[in-house]
Amino acid sequence: MKKLLQFSLIIIFSAGLSTSCKKDKGEPPVLPPYESMVIDFSNFTSLKKSSDVTLAGKGTETSTWEFAATVAGYWNSLIVSNIEIPLAAYESAVNYKPAYVSENLWQWSYDFVADAVTYKVKLKGQISTSTVKWKMYITKDVSGGYTDFLWMEGTSKTDGSGGQWMFNQSPQSASAIFQTDWTKSGDLVTSVKYTYVKNDAIKDSFITYTITTGNLDAAYNIHFSDDLYSDADIEWNTTTRNGRLKCVDYLMDDNWWCWDSNKINVLCE
Repeated sequence: MKKLLQFSLIIIFSAGLSTSCKKDKGEPPVLPPYESMVIDFSNFTSLKKSSDVTLAGKGTETSTWEFAATVAGYWNSLIVSNIEIPLAAYESAVNYKPAYVSENLWQWSYDFVADAVTYKVKLKGQISTSTVKWKMYITKDVSGGYTDFLWMEGTSKTDGSGGQWMFNQSPQSASAIFQTDWTKSGDLVTSVKYTYVKNDAIKDSFITYTITTGNLDAAYNIHFSDDLYSDADIEWNTTTRNGRLKCVDYLMDDNWWCWDSNKINVLCE
């Protein structure tokens, strides 16, 4: 009887210890939304290839929209050509569950395929008092590939209201290329700012994408650090696609210039 009691106590103690360990793990960090690193360029998709884009002539009937599409398209091309792989890798993370690694550290491990190539991803989230630190490593297991390249890292607030990402350019050029700052209100990411941080001619250039309210419910604020393009403010309606542009260097004044839902130049109301 005494041995049975001792055995029962051991089982109870072990079960309690196991439950305690599970509780100590806590909950994994919440992934920042994919939209925290995405700018919507869908209203400014040009029929021209990015390599063939030139500044629109002011005399054409769609010139205002075309100029807006040119400067926005430059940023779209710059982002996609450098960090398409880490963006795709992160988008897939939501489909997987993380594993507990150590105190406050969790890891998502999964494969994803791009252009018929399989990549292996390790996404780590380290929880602290008010922030989560993120690091994403990518492996490409083919000839000429790479192992555990740190392609992206960042921080996010534990309340989900904002954060920052830092992207390295590539395994062949491992210097940082973009800093991305984002904010969120409720369920909506309301602003995403890409700053070009690589030390070359366009260092410190940026594009800020903002979701607002009202008739023109989306906007870009674009700045270039050299003379490649002009600085510009662009606003548009995400449903009807009409919008307006302000660009002193191109339009030679400080007024808004507008286009309608067919991209045709119109007088601003």
